[in-house]
Amino acid sequence: MNKAAQNGAARDENRLQDGLVWMSAAYEGVPGDVARARELARAFLLRLENDHGYRVPDRAAQAVQLVVSELLTNACKHTSGPALVDLELVGGQVEVTVRDSDPGLPVARTTDPGRVGQHGLEIVLAVSQSFEVDREPVGKRTRAAVCITDDPREGDGGSTG
Repeated sequence: MNKAAQNGAARDENRLQDGLVWMSAAYEGVPGDVARARELARAFLLRLENDHGYRVPDRAAQAVQLVVSELLTNACKHTSGPALVDLELVGGQVEVTVRDSDPGLPVARTTDPGRVGQHGLEIVLAVSQSFEVDREPVGKRTRAAVCITDDPREGDGGSTG
């Protein structure tokens, strides 16, 4: 059981099915949730390396944790309800999905080096290979894919053992 599940702030579910690798946790928007979500991302990446033979470069591991952190921060900041974080291995990418109850779609602001804060979406767009937001019956789903291979142009990278 992970730390987040132990303190009641999150539910954690791990699955390995038909070669599909993913982890999921729900967060209530309490202090420490973003740090717990980064820990979930670290555990997921460690699982990819230890259990499935993927070599995850430090650059990619940092990018995945950053995306998790930024997307969950936005969800916690703009909603009053829980948020769900899913991490899934798809080819040579980790798809980070955050679902929350706010139907408002995020908008990237124009680059402004003088602006303090509000750069989260710019950062996510810079380190991700893809980004999408979809409204759902309740709220929205935000998804970003981060390449975990040495070459971000590889679509199915990573060793399989």
